[in-house]
Amino acid sequence: MTRVFRWMFRLFIGLSACAAIAVAGVYYLAARSLPDYSEDYTVAGVAAPVEIVRDTANVPHIFGETDQDTFFGLGFVHAQDRLWQMTMMRRTAQGRLSELFGERTIGIDETMRRLDLYRLAERSFAVQDDQTKAALEAYAAGVNAWLAQVNDGARGRGAPEFFLFQPSIAPWRPADSLAVIKLMALQLSSHMDAEILRARAALSLPAERLTDILPDDPSPPIAALPEFASLMHEHGATRLSQGPQPDFRNDPLSPIKHAEFAGASNAWAAAPNRTTTTSTLLANDPHLGLTAPSIWYLARLELQSGGVIGGTIPGMPLVLAGRNDAMGWGLTTAYVDDTDLYLEQINPDNPDEYLTEDGYRPFRTERTIIPVKDSTPVTLTMRWVDDRPVLPSDVFDLNQITPDGYATSIAWTALDGQDTSMSAGMALMRAQSVDEAIDAGRDFIAPAQNLTLADGDTIALQTIGAMPSRSENHETYGRIPSRGWLADNHWQGYLDYAENPQVVDPAGGIVGNTNNKTVDRPFPRHVSYTWGDSQRVHRWEKLMQDREVHTRESFMEVQLDTISITARTLLPLIGADLWFTGEAAAEGTVERRRRDALDLLADWNGEMSEHLPQPLIYATWVRALQARLITDELGGTLTSEFARVDPVFLERVFRDVDGASVWCDVVQSTPTESCELMARASLDDALQWISENFRGSLDSLRWGDVHVATHDHAVLGDVPILSWFVNIRQSTSGGDNTLMRGVTRGSGPNPFENVHGAGYRGIYDMADPDSSLFVISTGQSGHPLSRYYDNLGELWRRGEYVPMSLDPELARAASAGTTWLTPPRQRD
Repeated sequence: MTRVFRWMFRLFIGLSACAAIAVAGVYYLAARSLPDYSEDYTVAGVAAPVEIVRDTANVPHIFGETDQDTFFGLGFVHAQDRLWQMTMMRRTAQGRLSELFGERTIGIDETMRRLDLYRLAERSFAVQDDQTKAALEAYAAGVNAWLAQVNDGARGRGAPEFFLFQPSIAPWRPADSLAVIKLMALQLSSHMDAEILRARAALSLPAERLTDILPDDPSPPIAALPEFASLMHEHGATRLSQGPQPDFRNDPLSPIKHAEFAGASNAWAAAPNRTTTTSTLLANDPHLGLTAPSIWYLARLELQSGGVIGGTIPGMPLVLAGRNDAMGWGLTTAYVDDTDLYLEQINPDNPDEYLTEDGYRPFRTERTIIPVKDSTPVTLTMRWVDDRPVLPSDVFDLNQITPDGYATSIAWTALDGQDTSMSAGMALMRAQSVDEAIDAGRDFIAPAQNLTLADGDTIALQTIGAMPSRSENHETYGRIPSRGWLADNHWQGYLDYAENPQVVDPAGGIVGNTNNKTVDRPFPRHVSYTWGDSQRVHRWEKLMQDREVHTRESFMEVQLDTISITARTLLPLIGADLWFTGEAAAEGTVERRRRDALDLLADWNGEMSEHLPQPLIYATWVRALQARLITDELGGTLTSEFARVDPVFLERVFRDVDGASVWCDVVQSTPTESCELMARASLDDALQWISENFRGSLDSLRWGDVHVATHDHAVLGDVPILSWFVNIRQSTSGGDNTLMRGVTRGSGPNPFENVHGAGYRGIYDMADPDSSLFVISTGQSGHPLSRYYDNLGELWRRGEYVPMSLDPELARAASAGTTWLTPPRQRD
């Protein structure tokens, strides 16, 4: 027995030693890709030495003697810190994910190939201005200079992820950067998904109930839409496929998300007469899906026009949100209706032809092959109607709105092969005044954004991005798919830039946007019928008007505000007949638990604090309530598309707007259910869910235990053990409708996870620019072993910032390292 034990002990020691050696080996190889920020490099491609100073937050300050040298340096540092992220974005745009991930990503690749974004990016290089072309080429050379260092210096393949996947990395090209901006347009787009969902709901609901579940931002009524079903039946359309389809939009690798996870943001500015200084203030926090690392990367560039500092996206030589010495700018998604879907009638005698006003015409077609890891390559036939790609019916639930004998095509501003958005972004960085910045936006195509601007004296809000010109006779106003063979439904180019919404120096001294409606104009100059916010804007307006003048600190308070105006509005409506009614109930009963919940909510001011129980009770209640109201009318499949609460819908129902209280009645039951009954039953549902998932009393609950920010690695985040190292989890305040926005997942075991928020925050004080502040949600490095992988994340969670200074001496005074990029001739 002793001998057996001895041999088992030896075996255990041996296996432990082997495991330790293996772990040490993996760590050594992975750590080889950690850059040394104090190392100097001899590189071809720069005209003179380039200095890169990393401040204590690891923000690179890049000083080149020419703009090209500075952009070279930006490409170099982006590749040092985010090489895997950059190559993944490029592969996504090219439709080449399946070479690494196999069958999992075939649907993504097929869709990206059909949209043809990468080739459109290649075509658009020719229309950029000369400065932008030079910047793109210099940036690409900087990326490739780091790739050369990786290849020649055994630097761990550039990123630890490359040990798990194909290590070969193609050189970076200018078209790659142009493809990234188109990829961002795709991530920020929501109108395609909105059209499809409206069409699906229109097939199940009468027109008056469609207005309830998909409400417009309250405004004067529009002309009535035709019934979607009639558009099909008039032309011999037959059945729809109602079966569920695989939905790759939920895959972390997918650039296409459901409409509720499209881009959002906050930005506002105050004029000198509304600040305590003699100049302007500006705040901006763009909202995107939370990831590790963040999509954002902080950088400072020294250009011939002066210093520029702010948030960049690796892969692009642009400061997208930030400031220079003279001006600051912020971005919010404008929700311009820049997308239309079309039903194309296929020739029943020849499936290669589609109907036009002049008869049938052949599709333009092209074949492409998608290599698939560990599987057979997929041969794909891509089709176009004029310049509109045809989408397959097995994506985006198109099978549920596309009848047999039809196809669906898409018109979208980002499919423009003459896209000069990169040149517009370059001009914006160099602008020295609000007027120059507004003029720079003229050439911006996609994604459409609201540009909030502040120079020393002037504030403004300008919508940039192409706005489609539609005919007044467009049959669906672009709200649901229309018939592609009718000329009146086609775009007639773009509206003139002068039609884009603009506000300059308003009398009130404040401009801002929370993705709310910016104008109320009749179709076809309407901008949009679908907006990203109808709630946050009311809280923002109150906080702006509560003070006669603002400071940098008051802007911080507004940016970090967690009061839910939605909760303050809905709770008195849905609980009106439940509070302070009924008899005392015994401990342990459903009635007593309901009473305890109502008592807690009665004393709550709507603050979505991570430390409070009320936000969890409220969020669970309204979620259960919406599910009870809509399931019988919509059915299970369509109900899942409304997993996140729409406060305007609930308010319509409980205020009985246009008879909307009819949603409270369960169609399948004999009695007529009241809204009071539904509110009580859904509160019981919510408390049952809470009791199944949490122990203890209601007042011991914490919102932050479920509203956890999930900064997940898109590739390694689901891998056991590795997920512990690459994913970042944080208890957070806020919610779907607070200014400090933390959008909940809406589905899954924890529907309240925080998955979408402000990955970047910036506050710019133009009276004292070097006292400006910014932060991102994780860290600068994309390397999980780097101390800069999550160094800014805890500051972000606590609502803190780091200095945003253009002073080179401040950066050098406490730097984390300085790198010099020197041309070969300097060393001879």
